[in-house]
Amino acid sequence: MIRSRTPNCQRVPSPGTSRWHVVSFLPGESGIAPTFKYDTCYQTYVQTTSAFHGVRCIDCEELFDPETATHRCPDCGGILDPAYDYDAIDLTPETLESRPFDSMWRYEELLPFPKDAAVTLDEGATALVECPTLADEMGVDRVLLKDEGRNPTGTFKDRGQAAAMTAAVQHGATDIALASAGNAGQAAAAYAARAGLDAHVFLPQRAGFTQKAQTEVHGATLDVAHPIDGDSQIGNAGDAYAEAMENNPDWYSNKTFVTPYRHEGKKTMALEILEQCDWEVPDGVVYPTGGGVGLIGMHKAAQECVDLGWTDELMPMYAAQSSGCAPVVDAYERGADRHEPWEQIETVCGGIAIPDPGASPWILDALRESDGGAVATSDEEILDSAIEIARKEGLEVGATCAAAVSGALKLAEEGEFDSDDTVVILNTGAGNKDIDVLRSHLGDTNTTSPER
Repeated sequence: MIRSRTPNCQRVPSPGTSRWHVVSFLPGESGIAPTFKYDTCYQTYVQTTSAFHGVRCIDCEELFDPETATHRCPDCGGILDPAYDYDAIDLTPETLESRPFDSMWRYEELLPFPKDAAVTLDEGATALVECPTLADEMGVDRVLLKDEGRNPTGTFKDRGQAAAMTAAVQHGATDIALASAGNAGQAAAAYAARAGLDAHVFLPQRAGFTQKAQTEVHGATLDVAHPIDGDSQIGNAGDAYAEAMENNPDWYSNKTFVTPYRHEGKKTMALEILEQCDWEVPDGVVYPTGGGVGLIGMHKAAQECVDLGWTDELMPMYAAQSSGCAPVVDAYERGADRHEPWEQIETVCGGIAIPDPGASPWILDALRESDGGAVATSDEEILDSAIEIARKEGLEVGATCAAAVSGALKLAEEGEFDSDDTVVILNTGAGNKDIDVLRSHLGDTNTTSPER
């Protein structure tokens, strides 16, 4: 049964309009202050796909109406996950063959919102590139690199922001806000511009110049968190965001796992990988993991494909982290159900420098349910692998994303893969996102070619 009520709520007029809204109190979480949200419920209706029938809390398992439950669970504050009536989904691999491979919205039946309602820049439909040299080095049959650097703003964050920004528009938002390590902030600024919304982006000082600059180029208001005991980290940006949300109750949050829709957009990476592999499940998918949004989304899509009869088994998911910030790997290796916050961040891989990933129980469940694993490598190994794949395969991967490459190499060395296996590596962002880090590492290792 769908529950459309929300506790601690009342009907109030939206400022400057005659429309009525539900004001629902969202309980706080780590790094998130309790906030009020305005949800249009009468003259504005959420346009959804036919099979999407609500958002379900992953903790208390209650199902809520997506028109009124826009962010966290109204009952317990848990993460909400879009839910579907899979019997109502009229989509098959044969149907997909007749559609152009042009964006993630070709899978609209498995998404909350239809393509014609989407805030889109044609994100998705990225290449799955053969890496024969890397396959030989790893001793496997095939290595395929899913190149998310070909998305509109250069990372997989575009998929999540496309879905989340569509939700914001559907819910009548005028301003969106989020804290980010960098790339999600840039993507949010771009998609807010596309939607005609004002964006408020909170980044740590350590975020890259490109991400900061492009956030402002797209017209967003940028707030760079002040450093506390050194360079500011994602937690400092989260604190600044929480304070701003408390002072601006009409802002709509697009923050990871506060909106239910960012992991939902990112699940299309798995749908594409499986289709590009002719629905043959790869033997391993190695994913550079910070907050784990994409990993969770991909695992969900793999489970959906099994439930729909498109595949026979789940894709084994492997979380790859830097040894300088590896709370997920630490929890996995200890057999724990939840991570312990990482005390001291010591990595240049800013995109995965997430010391306190709030969804770690969900991530760890995905790793174990899929019969995958977790692996950590040093920054030196990560940066070496970024340069190696550029020189041996011609592919550009971001410094942060190269954790998946070095992680895959380490897993192969440890005997995780067989000689006839197919391994997919997620390159979640373009190489030029971290070009200063990669160029500096070339100098550190004395491998540069002489000037000509």
